[in-house]
Amino acid sequence: MGLKVVEQYDRSRARALQTLVWHPAGHTDAQPMHVADYLDLWATERDFDKPQMPVRAQEWRAGMGPTLADPLRAVRDAPPAAGSFPVVTYTPGYSNPSWENADLCEYLASQGFVVLASPSMGVTTEFPTLDLGGIEPQVRDISFLIDYAQTLPNADVSAVAAAGFSWGGICNVVAAARDPRIKTLVCLDGGVRFHPGLVRQAGVAPERMTTPLLSIAQGQWTPEDRAQFIDRNPGHHGADVLNAWVHGDFVQVLLLGFTHGEHCSMVQRNEAFWRSIFQMYAHKKVDYGRDDGIEGYDWLARYTLAFLNAYLKHDADALAFLKRTPAENGAPRRFMTVYCRPAHGP
Repeated sequence: MGLKVVEQYDRSRARALQTLVWHPAGHTDAQPMHVADYLDLWATERDFDKPQMPVRAQEWRAGMGPTLADPLRAVRDAPPAAGSFPVVTYTPGYSNPSWENADLCEYLASQGFVVLASPSMGVTTEFPTLDLGGIEPQVRDISFLIDYAQTLPNADVSAVAAAGFSWGGICNVVAAARDPRIKTLVCLDGGVRFHPGLVRQAGVAPERMTTPLLSIAQGQWTPEDRAQFIDRNPGHHGADVLNAWVHGDFVQVLLLGFTHGEHCSMVQRNEAFWRSIFQMYAHKKVDYGRDDGIEGYDWLARYTLAFLNAYLKHDADALAFLKRTPAENGAPRRFMTVYCRPAHGP
């Protein structure tokens, strides 16, 4: 697969959007991207003319030291493969870079998708606000990426999915309610679980949505956890979004030993984050170790691919995969649960 880095502006908002495009590619002998190459993209994320690494980048670089030289698979500026492919937009977690889930984006591109991502940012700042004002710029970014995809000869914009992690997994839901080009949704421990009140404040009625939705999430998110989180964010309280999603097909994958950050591949590669995960979530990890987190990410990628194949490529085998039990698909016992709920009538 190939990677194209596009420096472009949404001139209607005077907003710089460094856009990453992963795509199926033709043969090339060039070297693939390394972890350090992705990290270096952070310098021009918000200002193309004045490269400057954010302070957080230095922390990431220190934590990712042992993995910086690791090769990934995408080759920058590789020639696109012939054909037209379904489109996936990817929205990262709160104030995270566009390449936070590069492994997943590369994997989807290798399986016949054009994947576009831009950074998570506020209107004029590095950090979005945790309110509607922080959702709106991300929602418009998603539609801007789809507009850009319409200019690509290898992108089939009749089949578009919007994927997102954490904060990105609430912004993409709001985008789908407003942009009819989005046919399918993927939420990776999405903010729809943590900020249900914001969904309705944004004018989204989950009980009226007909978009197929895949939710992959940490499996030990208890009612007590939710109550504590809402107590800290009282304006975000509301009825559960996923339970109300009854008029669109719904697939829920719960990874029982996962924590929030493990849904992101660059966190998986960051030693400092790993240490903090085991310190902060020791009560959740219990007997689950780092190997389980890595294997969980593998299953996250498999189910994401199956869902996109089923709903964008109308692949019957992929739909059958989703409907089988995890054990029937080869997952370890007591590792994950999968629940499929077909859409109710209109």
